[in-house]
Amino acid sequence: MRNRRTQSGFTLIELIIVMTIIAILATLAIPYFAAAVKHAREAVLREDLQTMRMAIDSYTMDKQKAPQSLDDLVQEGYLKAVPEDPMTHSKDTWVTDTSDAMSNVDETEPGISDIHSGSDESGSDGQPYSSW
Repeated sequence: MRNRRTQSGFTLIELIIVMTIIAILATLAIPYFAAAVKHAREAVLREDLQTMRMAIDSYTMDKQKAPQSLDDLVQEGYLKAVPEDPMTHSKDTWVTDTSDAMSNVDETEPGISDIHSGSDESGSDGQPYSSW
């Protein structure tokens, strides 16, 4: 009688081949995934900056003075909350520009005129996030 192998399963060579194929596919996919994540974070940053700049402008027009802090925008209802900077993952790293020229004679101190990300990194367009 012949001795037959009745055991079934994968051989070591088959497992190595499958693992190699998976590793090659992962190596190709990871850079695309990282670029997509960066692009999404940049889109969120652009949207947040636009929203906060509009809130600063609206506050300034309504109150006839610029806000003194981002919390003023939240307390007066122009923003629901200060958004998290998507590049630094913190609410406290926003960089605000204060206006030197007072738009109203009654203003005693300048307020926030613009806002930027606090990140030192550069965007996909080569410009630093802090200049957006």
